[in-house]
Amino acid sequence: MTEMGLQAPTDLPDDAVMIDVRERDEWDAGHAPQAIHIPLGDLPARLGELPETEPLPLICRSGGRSGRAGQWLAAQGYDVVNVDGGMKQWAADGKTVVSENGGPGVVI
Repeated sequence: MTEMGLQAPTDLPDDAVMIDVRERDEWDAGHAPQAIHIPLGDLPARLGELPETEPLPLICRSGGRSGRAGQWLAAQGYDVVNVDGGMKQWAADGKTVVSENGGPGVVI
C-alpha cells in the first residue's frame, strides 16, 4: 500500500489543483481557487474526475476528512498528499480563498 504524506499549504502554489472533500456549504463559503470539489462521500463514484496530478493534494477543513480520503485513495494506488491543517491552515497562511460566486471566501 502506498503511504500518504503531508504537504504544508505554504509549499503549494495558490493555484494548485487539489481535491476538496468538504460538503457543499463549506465549499460555497470558501475554497482554494483551482480546487476541484468532490465531497468525501462521493469520492468512490467520481474517481474518473481526479486530475492526473502527482502527488494529488487533498484538502478539507482541518485535515481529518482529507486524511480518510487519502488513506482510501492510497489503498487504491493513487499518489496523494494531505494538505496539513486543511483550509483553516491554508487561510491562516494567507493563501487565496474564493467563494462560489468568485468573491473573497471564508472557511467555515
